[in-house]
Amino acid sequence: MKYELLKALYDCFYTPPELTPPKQEVEECHQALIEVLGKTERRLVLQIIDAKDRIAEDTSLDSFISGFELAWQLSAELNHYENERPVLCQTAEKSGARFAYKKEEET
Repeated sequence: MKYELLKALYDCFYTPPELTPPKQEVEECHQALIEVLGKTERRLVLQIIDAKDRIAEDTSLDSFISGFELAWQLSAELNHYENERPVLCQTAEKSGARFAYKKEEET
């Protein structure tokens, strides 16, 4: 896998939401299908469900990786921005000074 480290981070930090009502509904529908469908039809329905579960898992992982990459790029950009700022601005920030809008100064 291309993103093995990011997959490991996902597995470590992602906590799936509690989906008790939907899980219960899936189980009830599954039991209803067992009663109505034959073995081959049940197998086909289960293959569809498994494929949808894999799509949902892949989408969740992709979303995590995209968010992580965005955060990484923003961090790099901010770090670059901080290093490139004029010394005068950096000194003013360290001393607690801040810039104020004219509206702020009037009040």
